[in-house]
Amino acid sequence: MRKIGIAVILLITMVLFQCQTTPKDTTFLITDTSIGKLEKSSLVRDLEVIYDQDSLVKDTTRLLKGFGAKKIDVFEKGGAHLLRLTASTDSIPVIDNVRVQDQRFKTEKGIGITSTFKDIKDNYEISKVITAMNNVVVLLKNSDIYFTIDKKELPSSLRYASSVNIEAVQIPDEAKIKYMMLGWR
Repeated sequence: MRKIGIAVILLITMVLFQCQTTPKDTTFLITDTSIGKLEKSSLVRDLEVIYDQDSLVKDTTRLLKGFGAKKIDVFEKGGAHLLRLTASTDSIPVIDNVRVQDQRFKTEKGIGITSTFKDIKDNYEISKVITAMNNVVVLLKNSDIYFTIDKKELPSSLRYASSVNIEAVQIPDEAKIKYMMLGWR
């Protein structure tokens, strides 16, 4: 009877261990509130701790003048450029914007800097397209993530017209992403 009890306990333990899912690797995951190790609520002064295994490069011109760094680049120890952070000028600086530099960063839906406009529109609802001089900015509904597409990716009739408001339907599916950003403030 005792052997049956031990066998049942072992069987239940094995089933429980097999049912446990391995934790999802978030090293390069982009959400509305985080990008990899960086949280939306992170303070600039905490970056040295957050990226203790990586290298931070700050805007030395501003540092020499006694101001805090406005632009901060995050590099892996191996040299890969991961992110460019833009800090606020508040009394307690926070991260205003994050520009994704490394193609390993992806959203939960698999969108990264190597994605195309088709990938974006198939996975997200586009709320607005803003036309600028050399780019179009694609804003997503209910998201802090936005994308910049170079006008060189557009048909020639739209490339050189500065006064034309470009709509999402006019952007070719194969248009490549120039920048992928998170605007947290």
